[in-house]
Amino acid sequence: MGPVGMINFLSVLCCLCLNLVLAIDTIRSSQSIKDKDSDYIISNGSTFKLGFFSPVNSTNRYVGIWYNKNSVSPAQWVWVANRQKPLKDASGVLTIFKDGNLVVLDGQKKILWSSEVTNSVVNSKAQPLDSGNLVLQDTTGTIIWESFQFPTNTMLPNMKISSNARTGKKVQCTSWKSPSDPSIGSFLGGAQPQHPPQAFVWKDGSPFWRSGPWSGRTFSGMQEMYHVFQNGFSFVEDQDGTFVLSFFYANMSLSHIVLTTQGDMELRYWDNEKEDWKVLWKALKSECHFYGMCGEFGSCNSRNSPICSCLRGFKPNDTKEWNRGNWTSGCVRRTPLQCGRVNSTGSEASKMDGFLKLKMMKVPDFAEWSATLDDDCRQQCLQNCSCIAYAYDIGMGCMSWTRNLIDTNQLSSSRVDLYIRLAYLELDTEGDSKKIVTITVVIGTVFISICTFVLWRWIARHKARKKKAKGILLLKRGEAHKTFPNENMLVENLNQVKVQELPLFNFEKLASATNNFHQSNKLGQGGFGPVYRGILSNGQEIAVKRLSKTSGQGLEEFMNEVVVISRLQHRNLVRLHGCCVEGEERMLIYEYMPNKSLDAFLFDPQKENPLDWRKRFNIIEGIGRGLLYLHRDSRLRIIHRDLKASNILLDKELHPKISDFGTARIFRGNEDQANTRRVVGTYFGVVLLEIVSGRKNTSFYNDEQSLSLLGLAWKLWNADNIVTLIDPMIYEPCFEMEILRCIQVGLLCVQEFAKDRPPVSVVVSMLKSEIANNLPPPKKSAFTKRSIGLDTESSQLIQSKCSANNVTITMVQGR
Repeated sequence: MGPVGMINFLSVLCCLCLNLVLAIDTIRSSQSIKDKDSDYIISNGSTFKLGFFSPVNSTNRYVGIWYNKNSVSPAQWVWVANRQKPLKDASGVLTIFKDGNLVVLDGQKKILWSSEVTNSVVNSKAQPLDSGNLVLQDTTGTIIWESFQFPTNTMLPNMKISSNARTGKKVQCTSWKSPSDPSIGSFLGGAQPQHPPQAFVWKDGSPFWRSGPWSGRTFSGMQEMYHVFQNGFSFVEDQDGTFVLSFFYANMSLSHIVLTTQGDMELRYWDNEKEDWKVLWKALKSECHFYGMCGEFGSCNSRNSPICSCLRGFKPNDTKEWNRGNWTSGCVRRTPLQCGRVNSTGSEASKMDGFLKLKMMKVPDFAEWSATLDDDCRQQCLQNCSCIAYAYDIGMGCMSWTRNLIDTNQLSSSRVDLYIRLAYLELDTEGDSKKIVTITVVIGTVFISICTFVLWRWIARHKARKKKAKGILLLKRGEAHKTFPNENMLVENLNQVKVQELPLFNFEKLASATNNFHQSNKLGQGGFGPVYRGILSNGQEIAVKRLSKTSGQGLEEFMNEVVVISRLQHRNLVRLHGCCVEGEERMLIYEYMPNKSLDAFLFDPQKENPLDWRKRFNIIEGIGRGLLYLHRDSRLRIIHRDLKASNILLDKELHPKISDFGTARIFRGNEDQANTRRVVGTYFGVVLLEIVSGRKNTSFYNDEQSLSLLGLAWKLWNADNIVTLIDPMIYEPCFEMEILRCIQVGLLCVQEFAKDRPPVSVVVSMLKSEIANNLPPPKKSAFTKRSIGLDTESSQLIQSKCSANNVTITMVQGR
């Protein structure tokens, strides 16, 4: 072979060698990928490429993974490494660093991105798989890092999107900022760890789209998905409490779900005939798919015009805005519920609440799950005055709602029916003929009524003068829980007495402070009604609690709270600045708490601001001091009767302040207990255990023998395994004894018989370690199986199927 032939031979050989290098699907310690369009590696089955790229309309350079397909539409980039730190030129390198990590380096050898494996590994290797997963392996082939655990905007088949409420660990998708900018955008998609689980898209932390509960085969709120995927989705709970969502679309070999820059979820697939990417399914097919489009107690139906309507028994909260097509203000109840009320004779009312069946619904958000059969599900809700709706599905179980119904849609096909609680008058189904007869009778009596009106008015005025004097006397005595003759008289009494010189605010001043009670100033929603943040003209921040017309609480609770809290002053009780009584408006004005309520920290599914043990213990001590003041040290002896995490507010330094005294009771000097028919309140011990465990009392579902936190705590105590109750986010060996003591105190506070429960003064001493060495062993909890304790003189326990958080305890001595 001559010199020329040899040169040609060597040239061909070099090209072949170069192609062989590029065909290798693995990056080893001595290898790298440089920022060149021709320099990339391909997965073993030729499905995906790994290399450098620039998005459309951008010159920035990124390392990513995309499909090995040539298409008319832009490439489908399924993962990006240095999405937050792009290269400004073509000087980048993807290589294995000296510590074994996979890294992206710029021209100055500065690390822009790293796999961040903490333990150094020698001779590691990186490889893109045919699944689209980029894995980093040690010398034994063990995967020590994978891109599937750190997705960007794409969910690939068999990728696991997951969330664990206890550990806070999550695997979620985040949208690109724009089609030309892969940095983290406004939208986040993931799993909601609850029973039954749901999929969510959040925009800047607020719900944007919701799938509805998982039924075991598909998402109940997105029935059309089943026809597309046909058992392609899986949503399961692992042994450690992690909820895992994955999918596989068997009908198409190349498919993926993308969280778009606009917050939509799109199922895209490769069309072999057209050699391009197509969209098979979208989450946001209509306006009804946006979260809470019709507000609270509203229902959305994309086939109607307008698309929003109030649920039966409800009316628009703001008719003017509703008519303009702004439905986010939602609806309010027309007729108050009768649950727990009695008629004038003292016997149970003959016509009580019932349930209206709404067929084929996307059920509302915030469902509370229980392992209850179909028939018992209705009874369980009916017997709980806080329950305003329920639904049952064989795949999802029994769901009930105690919060305002939000994100309810009418579907064209669904096997789930929603039953909403309505007053008897709203359930009248006997037809228009009955209405006509009723109207006729009413008109016939008008004439007689007019004839007797003059006489009646004279008598009524005479009686009112006597009752008015009695009402003022009751207010001065602090006995606001006694029923006043009528609403007008209560208002007059309040204006005359001015409880302890409590300032009266006018409506216009509060409307101005809250920007006309704008939704952006809304802090939350309770049984009383919405709470708004406001700023007075002098710059003072306030919280305004506005009595809702549909509130389960009413004028009695309003007056009770004014009288009770206006006479209390303690650093662990929220301070009442004043009230407003104008027309139909009833408002309470409090000091503003910038950190809102305790439940927002304890039960936040995102666990963005977890409380450490020191903060939690300070909160426990503060609650105890507040209760001690109420029970023993204040000039009034008061039982709160509705102590729960949502009623513990936190100031700027996270100091706790007890709030919401609408159902509190004042005791006279010789009283030890007060009797009441109303089922309200929570033991201090329940709140204490929730703080220690980081879980709600009603968040346990798997064990039918312990459907509450108390049941689990008692079970673990008897098994000498109570340490497993501690929230992993606060556990440290140095705090273990202190935390265990708090758990024991909590169990002592929820014992079945009142005589066994320590008074608050003793509880405070126990928490301070003053008598830590001699703590008595707790006896059986009162509510291990969702029972309701009714403290009578004999301290007998009455079983019921009501909520485990509700009790009728008003004993002064023990919490």
